[in-house]
Formats: sequence, structure tokens, C-alpha cells
Amino acid sequence: MPRRYLYIWFRYLATDRMAKISPGLRDKPFLLYAPEHGRMVVKASSRSLERDGVSPGMVVADVRAILPSVEVFPDDPVAEEKLLRNLGEWCLRYSPVVAIDSPDGLILDISGCPHLWGGELPYLQSITARFRKGGYDVRAAIADTVGTAWAVAHYGKAEMIIESGNQTEALSQLPPAALRLDTGTLQRMEKLGFRQIGQFIGIPRQNLRRRFGEAMLVRQEQALGIMPEPLTPVQPAPVYLERLPCLEPIRTASGIGIALKRLLEALCSRFFSEGKGMRTGVFKGYRVDGETVQISVGTNRASRNVAHLFKLFELKVPELEPALGIELFTLEATLVEDVSETQEALWSTATRDQAAVSELLDNIAGKVGVQSICRYLPQEYHWPESSVKEVRSLDEQPETEWRTDRPRPIHLLPEPEPVEVMVVLPDYPPMHFRYKGEVVRVVRADGPERIEQEWWLQSGPPRDYYRVEDERGARYWLFRLGLYGSRKPQWFLHGFFV
Repeated sequence: MPRRYLYIWFRYLATDRMAKISPGLRDKPFLLYAPEHGRMVVKASSRSLERDGVSPGMVVADVRAILPSVEVFPDDPVAEEKLLRNLGEWCLRYSPVVAIDSPDGLILDISGCPHLWGGELPYLQSITARFRKGGYDVRAAIADTVGTAWAVAHYGKAEMIIESGNQTEALSQLPPAALRLDTGTLQRMEKLGFRQIGQFIGIPRQNLRRRFGEAMLVRQEQALGIMPEPLTPVQPAPVYLERLPCLEPIRTASGIGIALKRLLEALCSRFFSEGKGMRTGVFKGYRVDGETVQISVGTNRASRNVAHLFKLFELKVPELEPALGIELFTLEATLVEDVSETQEALWSTATRDQAAVSELLDNIAGKVGVQSICRYLPQEYHWPESSVKEVRSLDEQPETEWRTDRPRPIHLLPEPEPVEVMVVLPDYPPMHFRYKGEVVRVVRADGPERIEQEWWLQSGPPRDYYRVEDERGARYWLFRLGLYGSRKPQWFLHGFFV
């Protein structure tokens, strides 16, 4: 019996990812860009923009000239690759063999699987319906070969399930691009008048090799099933989970502590053997009355130190309500990362600066919540609110240096807040301004400092920033958006100097 393959094509993977992050973008025209040969080039566009003729490869400046209202965002291929892998791991519930076909496809070896859903059609409909409900635009096809499934998913017009042995018939009406050929080969075929695969699929192999090369023959024979196509299956992330059943229900804090320590020792022993460490962990207790109680902790860097992790959990043990008793304990590391040799050495040496900082932050997070602790790194953007990013890991390194040539406020507002001002002359700082109902009188001022947005993102006037001081010595960072003369500019408060 021949093998069967399902190909799933995520037509708008990059823009669907953005729309899931910011649901307000779903019905708006927007695009993703990346620098290329000194220009900002479109890498992906939303469905509404695609209908307007915007496609990958176009220059962002040209698109903005035609559609000034379009929103633009930097492309993030790393995040898209991670998302595709996560989607592939999710598909393991439909097939034990799932492979990633970058940048926007998944391949499933479904041999022996569809009958569990009542046949190939219900199987296909179940998968595509789940993805579409999740906000992804997908096309999928089933065939005897990966090549034919890929071709039908990308270029097929109607039938998405190709009967076994019908690869040649399914491919005949499709364009040569359906064979996954390189651009040079497709251009040569275009010059020779080949518009459909059926026009050359019967030509002798030696003639095709002489004209188009060996790579073209490989793709054709893979699609027809003459040559096998190897897959690299997705390996699901290992589950870091330890269980401890109890002979008698545990009701005391000391008993819970003993169980926690045993589980930590077992889990950290596995971490040592694999060079891993815990970033987040969940400790659960299954009570005799059927209820489940749990506590969770997070660390600023991966840790496999039993004493350190036990101290973090110990702070929250009083939150567990044993009631009539707990008969089963589990400890799961829900986020695991590699531990470097240098980091591990810090636990056993006298110099523990980084480790001490990490432990301090972990202890604080255990009391006030990990969401209350933030670390910021600089980014290469002009707008102040975009020039910093929030990170959670102590190991992440900045991509650029902090700017120190200009004074910047200690407290920068996430978004500039509008204020009412009194200005004597157009280029002068305000004499006073009203903020949250209070009038602030300015006694000293310095500026302006003009900050313009990146040219490929420019969608409005520049900002002129002023540092001003009030009668009490408090200092503020204000800016004027726009210039006097063309239209009335707006004033905003953006930060406080301490």
C-alpha cells in the first residue's frame, strides 16, 4: 500500500501571526518589511493589501506613495519559524510524522491515520477547520507524494485529495512552478512555451536533463513517486515531569516540603545529565477529594540548583490547601533552557555576582510576582518609546549601545500623553502647560532637540523635544509634534527627569 502525505500551506503565516498578536490589524491593510540592498522591501502583505496589488519584493516607499495609510512592521523570520515549529508540534495529534517545510508549510505522513477520523475527507476537513478557527488561512492537499501534495495545495483549483496513483493526471494541468523549480529553470521553460507540466512530463529524461539540468528531473520524479523524498520529522519537546505518589495522604507543611525536595532532586538530576535548567516550574498536589492545588515559580535564568529552587517554592507552600490530604505530587518544568558551564561554575565559586543578582530577583519575584520585575535593552529606533524593549532573561545581550550623547528622562512614559500649553513664539518652549488638570509653570527650559522617525517609517511630522523645569525643581520632557504655519501643532509630555 503506497504511503500518503498531507501538505498544509499557510498562505499568510507572517501576517496571520501579527493579526493574532494585535487583533485590530485583522481588517486593516498592513505589511512586513526587511532591509535589502539598502532599501526597505516588502516581505509579506495582508490579504487586503494583496487585493490592491501589493506583493513581496516591492519597495515600501513605493507602497506608501500609493497607499499612505498602510501600516508597516519589521519582519521577524525567527518568530515565524518558531511559530511554524509550534504548529508542527500541534499536528502530532494527527500524525506521528510531521516535518517543517520552511517558510510556510507543514508535511504530514498520514499513512494509516485518516481511518481514525472516518476517512481522508473528514480527516482533511478536521485539520483545516481547526487552523481556520485559530485564525490561519490554510490550503491543504493529500497525495501519494510530497511533491504532488505541495503542487495541488499551492496551485490546485478544485480537488484537494488525489487518488492513489493519479499523480501524473493531477500534475498535468498545473504550471511548471508547481514542481518547486528554481527561477532560472522556470524562465527557460517560459521561453520555450511550457505553460503546463503536461506539455513536458512525457519527454525523455535525457532530453530534459540536457535542457534543464538534474535538479529539474529530481523534482519531477519526486512528485511522480519515482524517487523518494526524505523528511526530517519534528521532534516534540521533552516533558520534564516527575511524579511522587503517597502511601498515606499528606496534610502537613513539612510533608509537602519533603515531597517537593524529592521531586526537585529527581528533576535536577535529569537537568545535570542533559545540560538544562528550569526557568518556570509548576508543583501540583492531587487531593483525595478530587481537587488539584498548585503553585508555580519562575527564575531569571535557567537553574538546576536544588536549594535555590526549593527556597522559591517554599515561599508559596502556605498557599497550598491540603484539605483531607494530598495523595499525589507532581513537579513539571514548563520552560527549560540550556545552562552554560560558566553559569554553573558560579554556584561553586566565591564570585557569584550574576548568580546573586539572579537569586535576588527570583526571591523578589516570589513575593511581588515576576510580572513586577522588568529589564530593558536598547533598540535601534529613533522614536524614544520604540528605542527600548522589555526582556525577561538576564542572559540576553543588547544589539546596540545605550545612547549617552543626549540627556534622557529616567521615567519614560510608554505612550506620550497630550498636554495643553501656552507658547509665546512658535519655536519657544512653553511658558506653562496643563497636565492632569494641574497647571505647571515653566521657569527654565532647554531645547529644542529634533527627533525624526526612520525615513522608511515616516508617516507624520517630526518631534521637537524640550527639557523644562517648574518652580519646585521638577523637570519634564515635552515635545511638539508638527510645525507652526501649516497647521496647529500638538504638544505631548513624554517623560520625567528625577
